[in-house]
Amino acid sequence: MTLKTFDAEKEIEGIVAWIREWFADNGPKATAVIGLSGGKDSTIVANLLVRALGKERVVGVLMPNGVQADIADSLEVAQSLDIKYYVVNIADAVNGLTNTLTALDGFAPTKDMEINIPPRIRMTTLYAVAQAQPMGGRVVNTCNRSEDYIGYSTKYGDAAGDFSPCANYTVTEMLLLGAKLGIASHLVHKAPSDGLSGMTDEEKIGFTYDTLDRYILTGECEDAALKAKIDRMHVLNLHKLKTIPTYSRA
Repeated sequence: MTLKTFDAEKEIEGIVAWIREWFADNGPKATAVIGLSGGKDSTIVANLLVRALGKERVVGVLMPNGVQADIADSLEVAQSLDIKYYVVNIADAVNGLTNTLTALDGFAPTKDMEINIPPRIRMTTLYAVAQAQPMGGRVVNTCNRSEDYIGYSTKYGDAAGDFSPCANYTVTEMLLLGAKLGIASHLVHKAPSDGLSGMTDEEKIGFTYDTLDRYILTGECEDAALKAKIDRMHVLNLHKLKTIPTYSRA
């Protein structure tokens, strides 16, 4: 499929049907539990869930780490969809774990550790909320193909979940889905960031999602150095997309 042949309406119908089928097999009465960051992916997936299951079976979880400057966007998503939602501030959990680790004799914290603890605590929170649902809950993974391709997600953090409706759609395609769903532009086109580094995702990775998506969809990238960088990131992060390796006993 290329962007020229991408039919957003048809894709939406297919995703909605797939979600319904998945829940029929894996939780006919269960709710879908989704972390709402206020960004494009969680906003688009939340809309798809409501279409597939109805607003009564979708639960949003807002998880600021202390003060979240754009939490109004997350609230806007939950309230516009009229879904039940919880606000769980994870700051105490993040600080508690970080402080406990850094107090260990000889322990040297790293920036990567600091960046990845919050998303892993958020995923723990989502599963706690899911298990508290009266008829059970299933946690949705909101990752997209572009981020997965270069490993731009946290293993056992935002890369986790029970089902993943949009894992096979690039960022460019997600924007087309968002537009067809009629989602507000300021939510769909918000520049993604980790909320800690002060940089957008594109600034951190050193290339745009447009460039990445073109390479994923067509294999074309005129900049040899950039192509090599993307290939290297993809190979190094394939472990995030695979199931846990196991030893096959004799």
